[in-house]
Amino acid sequence: MDEAVKIRAMSTPADTRKLYRQVADAVMASIESGDYKRGARLPSERDLAASFKVSRPTIREAMIALEIRGLVEARQGSGIYVTEQPPAQIVAEDLDIGAFELTEARRLFEAEAAALAATIITEEQLEEIEAILDDMVKENARKQKGEMADRRFHVAIAQATRNSAITAVIENLWDRRYKSPLCVHMLERARSVGVKPRIGEHRRILAALRKHDSQAARNAMRDHLGRVIDGLLAATETDALDSARKKAVSKRHEYTRRLAI
Repeated sequence: MDEAVKIRAMSTPADTRKLYRQVADAVMASIESGDYKRGARLPSERDLAASFKVSRPTIREAMIALEIRGLVEARQGSGIYVTEQPPAQIVAEDLDIGAFELTEARRLFEAEAAALAATIITEEQLEEIEAILDDMVKENARKQKGEMADRRFHVAIAQATRNSAITAVIENLWDRRYKSPLCVHMLERARSVGVKPRIGEHRRILAALRKHDSQAARNAMRDHLGRVIDGLLAATETDALDSARKKAVSKRHEYTRRLAI
């Protein structure tokens, strides 16, 4: 990234906007000013992350936000390019929450909900979750969009805590998944390359609940949603394959450290 773009990226002190918005707005300003020409390839995800001092998932959310606005286009295995004909008027509204941010929040809340549910879940509730899991298998076979059985599975666990506040929080997180344009776009991209609910991971969660093992339920849910984040990282990859990127897989930047919490 050239010096002019860096200056714009760091020009707002104590910026309270979400990180992906700060990055998206800085890149948008550079496109509007001509620093990035029409049809030009943007710097690599790795270079942008280093320049803005943010994680690669944040860069991906920023690029997808710009793609939704019609400013850039992703070319799988090649990178992100400025569109040949950017829109005449750019709407800079907040595109709300991204899939990485949302899944990280779900991982924190739902792991603890699973741990609590394991202590008091009833046989009737376990049977209900088993039936929902059967529906999830059918939805996967039909390649059904929306993953409604997946939502029912996770909400049923929240309801098993017998805490209406916990249930409301988890339902709200799932609702945001369907309402946020940025999140919807990212999840549709993941679905288009074959990402779908993993039945085996959900069975492991159910097995821990059946044993009334709080720690096992917590770990199973954390592992499951950690793998969801890994799947999103893989599905939204646009940089060209090279040896440097393969080495970077083991690092995962900020999200690897955060998943270790």
